[in-house]
Formats: sequence, structure tokens, C-alpha cells
Amino acid sequence: MSFEQALELLSRDDRFKATIYAMNTLLIHKGIYTQEEFQQLFVAWATKQVRNPADEVGHGSRVSA
Repeated sequence: MSFEQALELLSRDDRFKATIYAMNTLLIHKGIYTQEEFQQLFVAWATKQVRNPADEVGHGSRVSA
């Protein structure tokens, strides 16, 4: 399957998920961060969202260094 074919076959949400999957896989394989670091940040973000259910994804969600 070509990249163009994949784009045509996938929904907008699935294209977004595929992009995140590809980026995270590449960053982990390049040694930018580990799977454990990714999981820790993922859990931290999820915890924040559960504590502040009024926050919607994309609204008020900021990446901090």
C-alpha cells in the first residue's frame, strides 16, 4: 500500500492516530525518549484531564518543558 492509498482509505481520526503512532515510534527508535518516558507523560496528561473534566482536548492543553 502506498502512502497516498493509506490516506484515502483512513478516516480523519485514523490518519491522526497513524501520524501519532509513526511519530512516537520514530522518536523512540531514534532514542529521543523511551517508551517509559512516553507512558509517564501520557499518564500525567490523562490524570490532569480526569481531574479537570471541563478541559477539552485542544482547549487549554499546553505542552510544558
